[in-house]
Amino acid sequence: MTLSGVAFGTSGARGLVTAMTDAVCFAYTVGYLKHLATLNEFSPGNSVALAGDLRPSTPRILRACVAAIVHMQGKPLLCGNVPTPALCLHAFTRGIPSLMVTGSHIPADRNGIKYNRAHGEFLKTDEAAMRDQNVDLPDGWFDTDGKLLADIPQLELMDVVPNYIKRYRDFFGADALSGFKLGIYQHSAVGRDVLTQIVQALGAQARSLGRSENFIPVDTEAVRPEDVKLAQAWATEHSLDAILTTDGDSDRPLLADQNGQWLRGDVLGILTAQFLGAAAVTTPVSSNTALEKAEFARKVHRTRIGSPFVVKAMIDAAESGITPSVGYEANGGFLLASPVLRGDRTISPLPTRDAVLPMLCALVAARQSGVTLAELVGTLPPRFTLSDRLVEMPTAQSQTKLEGLRHAPEAEADALGFVTACGDLIHVDETDGVRMTFSSNEIVHLRPSGNAPELRVYVEADTQARAAELLKIGLSAVAAWRHN
Repeated sequence: MTLSGVAFGTSGARGLVTAMTDAVCFAYTVGYLKHLATLNEFSPGNSVALAGDLRPSTPRILRACVAAIVHMQGKPLLCGNVPTPALCLHAFTRGIPSLMVTGSHIPADRNGIKYNRAHGEFLKTDEAAMRDQNVDLPDGWFDTDGKLLADIPQLELMDVVPNYIKRYRDFFGADALSGFKLGIYQHSAVGRDVLTQIVQALGAQARSLGRSENFIPVDTEAVRPEDVKLAQAWATEHSLDAILTTDGDSDRPLLADQNGQWLRGDVLGILTAQFLGAAAVTTPVSSNTALEKAEFARKVHRTRIGSPFVVKAMIDAAESGITPSVGYEANGGFLLASPVLRGDRTISPLPTRDAVLPMLCALVAARQSGVTLAELVGTLPPRFTLSDRLVEMPTAQSQTKLEGLRHAPEAEADALGFVTACGDLIHVDETDGVRMTFSSNEIVHLRPSGNAPELRVYVEADTQARAAELLKIGLSAVAAWRHN
């Protein structure tokens, strides 16, 4: 793990495709299964479900993972190209391990493997324990470049999609979206066809938009300028009520209103938690503080960024008896730690990111209230967040700069121009990166990405225009870090 350049980020093991050789992916997966064996969640003869996204490198990596399962005398259940939450729903329901080959939203020259336990996501403690496993590569299985030579049999595909669609139809009803005309921005998302089938199963009219056979790294936290323009043009051209899409492995949503304006994931999370009547809400420190201002949850817990941290805290809340317990991230991924009952319908827990549930909750909430999606968003306290990233910023360099900011926050914030722009620094939160709150009640949050050599910049302000201005200030201020 140390020498390969493939390491655990905020969600799974990720690295350059060139670094993710067959041998490295095989070794990672053997280590994963050995760790599960210590927990009595895997033994010879046990099934392991696996699936992948639509990146060019995914089939090769999947084959290496299948080889590892075969080597460990497990039974690989290949689910094909399906959304991560569809794979997890199948595996968690059956109490079997699962893994998803995906790099999520990062560029196609990178990929990853997201590992799950039998009933939930891999936590940080699991990652540490997996690193302690000793793994030997079997003789003759790989060449000197790490290419798999062993003959691995072709597997029949298992169809997990019908139950994934049924999950939402049973909870919301077959007419929940009746009368809605929805655009489905398909690009290269692995769940592009499944998402279309789901909204149609709930009674909506669906129009497919922007399908691509080349991989497009759609990031639900940092929406590309071209996607902003596309949504606005599609909304006008087709008179749509909303536009729905996801990231590459379809576990993070992106929803636009009738004007083609993309909703922030942390706003979508608040709307979803409200709709579901959540008593406990867990979300990372970077999420919009309108959550606390909305005052509907009995308990709000802020964590580091990454679904493993959210999962642990929301499960802790559920086990303490505060239910329904939910979690969400600023990227829009929504998680359920406990069942949710609405009327006579119940949706079961799914403690992994789900892109579909939050989009459906927001649309159904708007329909039931007789308002547009934009008007529904307008009912929340007026706090606006934006984020972007400084690309090609080595993680080690980001960490060095942030360490200087931690040691002298007032002086460094002043030197970066934040004090001039936002007033005196009044609070610093180091839960994940450096999150600075100023006397203007504006927030600037700097954090290295856990998945790529990028520096994330998050901002929050009282108006959308000011948030946009503040984001420009933040990006401009840290841009010089790349050169010194």
